[in-house]
Amino acid sequence: MEKEEKKFVNKAEEDEMEIYGYDLCRWKLVLVTVGVICSGGFLLLLLYWMPQWRVKATCKRTTLKDCGVVLLRTTDEFKIWFCAKVRVMPSLGANPLQNPNPIVPKVSNGHAVHFCESAAEENKNDLKKYLPVSKLAIRYFTHHSVKYFWNDSVQSFDVVRGLDESTFCSSLHNEHSTGLTKGMHDYRKAFYGVNEIAVKVPSIFKLLIKEVLNPFYIFQLFSVILWITDEYHYYALAIVIMSIISIVSSLYTIRKQYVMLHDMVAAHSIVRVSVCRGHQEIEEILSTDLVPGDIMLIPSNGTIMPCDAVLLSGTCIVNESMLTGESVPVTKINLPNPSEYPKAVGDEIYSPEVHKRHTLFCGTNVIQTRFYTGELVKALVVRTGFSTAKGQLVRSILYPKPTDFKLYRDAYLFLLSLVVVAGIGFLYTVVNSILKEVPAHTIIIESLDIITITVPPALPAAMTAGIVYAQRRLKKIGIFCISPQRINICGQLNLVCFDKTGTLTEDGLDLWGIQRVENARFLLPEERACSESLLKSEFVACMATCHSLTKIEGVLSGDPLDLKMFEAIGWILEEATEEETALHNQIMPTVVRPSKQLFPESKQATNQEMELFELSTSYEIGIVRQFPFSSVLQRMCVIARVLGEKRMDAYMKGAPEVIASLCKQETVPVDFESVLEEYTKQGFRVIALAHRKLESKLTWHKVQTINRDAIESNMDFMGLIIMQNKLKQETPAVLEDLHKANIRTVMVTGDNMLTAISVARDCGMILPQDKVIIAEALPPKDGQAARINWHYADTLAKCTSSSPDIPVKLVHESLEDLQMTKYHFAMNGKSFAVILEHFQDLVPKLVLHGTVFARMAPDQKTQLVEALQNVDYYVGMCGDGANDCGALKRAHGGISLSELEASVASPFTSRTPSISCVPKLIREGRAALITSFCVFKFMALYSIIQYISVTLLYSILSNLGDFQFLFIDLAIILVVVFTMSLNPAWKELVARRPPSGLISGPLLCSVLSQIIICLAFQTFGFFWVKQQSWYEPWTTESDACNVLDATNTSSEHQGNATLHDEHYIKNYENTTLFFISSFQYLIVAIVFSKGKPFRQPCYKNFLFVISVIVLYVFIFFIMLHPVESIDTFLELVCVPYEWRLRILIIVILNAIVSVLTEEAVDRCGVCFLSSLFGCREKTPKAKYMHLAQELLVDPEWPPKPRTTTEAKVPSQENGSYQIITVT
Repeated sequence: MEKEEKKFVNKAEEDEMEIYGYDLCRWKLVLVTVGVICSGGFLLLLLYWMPQWRVKATCKRTTLKDCGVVLLRTTDEFKIWFCAKVRVMPSLGANPLQNPNPIVPKVSNGHAVHFCESAAEENKNDLKKYLPVSKLAIRYFTHHSVKYFWNDSVQSFDVVRGLDESTFCSSLHNEHSTGLTKGMHDYRKAFYGVNEIAVKVPSIFKLLIKEVLNPFYIFQLFSVILWITDEYHYYALAIVIMSIISIVSSLYTIRKQYVMLHDMVAAHSIVRVSVCRGHQEIEEILSTDLVPGDIMLIPSNGTIMPCDAVLLSGTCIVNESMLTGESVPVTKINLPNPSEYPKAVGDEIYSPEVHKRHTLFCGTNVIQTRFYTGELVKALVVRTGFSTAKGQLVRSILYPKPTDFKLYRDAYLFLLSLVVVAGIGFLYTVVNSILKEVPAHTIIIESLDIITITVPPALPAAMTAGIVYAQRRLKKIGIFCISPQRINICGQLNLVCFDKTGTLTEDGLDLWGIQRVENARFLLPEERACSESLLKSEFVACMATCHSLTKIEGVLSGDPLDLKMFEAIGWILEEATEEETALHNQIMPTVVRPSKQLFPESKQATNQEMELFELSTSYEIGIVRQFPFSSVLQRMCVIARVLGEKRMDAYMKGAPEVIASLCKQETVPVDFESVLEEYTKQGFRVIALAHRKLESKLTWHKVQTINRDAIESNMDFMGLIIMQNKLKQETPAVLEDLHKANIRTVMVTGDNMLTAISVARDCGMILPQDKVIIAEALPPKDGQAARINWHYADTLAKCTSSSPDIPVKLVHESLEDLQMTKYHFAMNGKSFAVILEHFQDLVPKLVLHGTVFARMAPDQKTQLVEALQNVDYYVGMCGDGANDCGALKRAHGGISLSELEASVASPFTSRTPSISCVPKLIREGRAALITSFCVFKFMALYSIIQYISVTLLYSILSNLGDFQFLFIDLAIILVVVFTMSLNPAWKELVARRPPSGLISGPLLCSVLSQIIICLAFQTFGFFWVKQQSWYEPWTTESDACNVLDATNTSSEHQGNATLHDEHYIKNYENTTLFFISSFQYLIVAIVFSKGKPFRQPCYKNFLFVISVIVLYVFIFFIMLHPVESIDTFLELVCVPYEWRLRILIIVILNAIVSVLTEEAVDRCGVCFLSSLFGCREKTPKAKYMHLAQELLVDPEWPPKPRTTTEAKVPSQENGSYQIITVT
């Protein structure tokens, strides 16, 4: 096979994968079959767990063009392998968006398939019913619910796109607006499949097989078979019962999640829809039959959208809470046709994201539609099934990215180290048994048994316990979790991003006042806009008309800001009914007018009152055309006409800087910037208004087709509306708690930069003495390179020196505090995009001190989270669900403050819309993480203690008894593990963070020191018992409690001891080690049950305390006051009372040494390790800490104010950007 270059699918996308072609190889398959039979099926299991091995073992490498199997590998840090079978589908063409050719001369992919079909049967449903036409054999495979078809042009597999890519807006109107013929519809359906987001709930049998084939359960099965062979029936049965309980609970949880997701997706997913079939023919079909290109008719009473579609005619009011988390209804208008009005609208490629104002998304609720002159509301289907916005959200839930956390990686290393220890024990047992001439059967069982002892079967259940308890505690405080593994990761969070509006501040805005402009000068601020003198002013007319409000079932609804503005003037909005619009060819406008109460009350005669009443009814303004608010343009505009006036008016509102730039400069006050800055510094949200009288020649029809740019120019600046967005009461206190705990806080908002900086100062995110450096990045233009202008947010008028203060760098004692320096970066979304593209070297430096990110788009929020994660921050994200979905999913711990369906993308959802849930979650995460460490350490010691006991007993060809194992594993270990995990979280956040992994100095030092202590005391007890005067190799007639009798009878029964005790369980060494090891389990449980500063102390965990006391009392009792029935059950032998007291002394000494050693390790273990290995000047592991160290000695950082950083074109060698700073 010729060497094929590396190919990719989903290139440059989030789910990019490498793809390799393979074909089935018969001789390899035969070899694997033989291997499976010889290994008793183990090889089959191994190949099931490792898809790349499975494909390479049974297939040979070939080109993608001819392959029968594809091997896929993700290109992210996880490098996960998948495999998929390539299937063949007969088709009349290779491109679903092009007309199929009835006679195909050439064949895709070198495969020709001939069918005897008749072209006359064109209207039949199934493509297989076409007659003698040469069809193409289209090759495809399915991965994660997406079909990948062979693409000849790129010589690789590719996703078949809908009309959402590479289709011009004019093409949507001109080529796709008539609908599909039946034949074309069937042709496309073969490619796109059923329009359904199918979440199949797997059968219990399938889930059971998948769960049981988990490597751990296979190991348990191996252990159980071994124990039954060795006649350890009771312990084997106990493990089987535990495993069954674990499997059943796991199956119940998984199936419940599948059912919940299925129910959420299935609701309204199949509806009956009307589609156009060309020549105005309308057909009713099921929504599952929709394909891209179908023209769907939106019913007037609304519907749940079953696909993504672009509006071609009419207007819709839509609730998009499922996608955005925003419950405010949105008005969707039809996509303008560039070919009809070439001057008005430039032709561009359609994109659902760019043209979302015209796009109806799958799963959203169309509340009502508007149409004129009997015209139908039509929408063109652009995406179906899993390609839709809702489908992509469901896919992200069905196939989540694996959680990368050091604890879980270290867990595998921990298990590996236990396997190494088990291997040593295995070799020792084999050698020792051979030297003592033990039968081969016994050698095999005992040597394998040592492996099952070393790797504890209860480990997963023990690890899960702490997380389950934390999840239960979180639920009690109103935080719901759909990804329990993330709780541990939240314990490591050291940076939290907050959305502003609705998260840090109150959701709504209040009108603080207005400041009008007359003769290019600001008047004094006014509190009310509904005064008598302003009633007919253009300022109030702009507030009354320039909005996107609508009435839904008689209730005014729309954007909260628009709603507040409209309510502030007290006007009435009236919309034309369907009957009225049907009677007129012209569009009936929405009308606004003042309410009667706003007119001055007259105390004169009745006829004058009537005149005033007539006046009130005559003053009406009709909204003729609306240019909706655009986040890109940062403004909206309307054309309106006062009743009786000949000329129309244009009103505009939006971001003050943008509005001022579109106004005649002579109408903008000279102090505009300073007034605006004063308001934004105080945290107000400022909106500017502008007005313009339109020419009389502009008729109604011309207005409907006029270019937006033609209207939005040469305006008269009218003034400012000042809105107040109050901080939530708990915000400052919560942020202060996070800062005290050395957790960085970052604001990510869609609001104005200066407003965001002001709010950051008000809530304590930026301290009063801290400086804010604004990074204003400009893209390359007119041959100039991209550049960043650096300037301060504050005017330094107070500074008397000629040069402004440069933020002081402080050298901190702790590397963790390096982030708390005295300067902060702030930037907007546009600058962030330019920096990401042209200044990649600066990104880590900027995010290290970046605190305010304003005017950020949803995808930019996600990019910011990724940039922070790239410098090794553990990032939390807290948002109200609106536009935060991507960032909530990407963060290590995403907390949604909205209980809407969008929160299904977030690992955590808070019932109370308050950021007070953030420290609570981090505290619970820290408690769960420390619990995990405690359990890991305890389980490690449990394994090693039992391993030491068994290894010592193997040296005399003995072992622990079945009921001894049972008592240790069930009565001691399980009880201790499940109660030691119950410690609640500590009541406050502390500045220290728990370690992120098991492989850390203090943890290893703690575990190793306890292993050495346990080994020393067990070995001491094992050899000391042999030194006792009464000691002799035990026989069934031995009785050390009565030494004389034992001496007389021992020789008689020595020979037949094995008849009564085949495994030689009963002996003095066994009894001694059983008592010492039983106490050791309880000692290490207490030693490892750490409390403060992350968990409540042990004594507050009543169940744990009671369990340990009961176990201590019971073991003390059976040791000091033996009960014959218990001794018989546990296969213990009678030893002299003096020896029992000596065992007690050993146990007390063991406890004292263990507690003191752990205390010493806690206090000075780190210092000891660093001095031992000479790593006092160690470079920090986290990239952000390392970078902070470097920046402390960098004289060029932070950039000085009023300087510019330019990016040079990347050099050919390395592609990195050269950065120069100019003043």
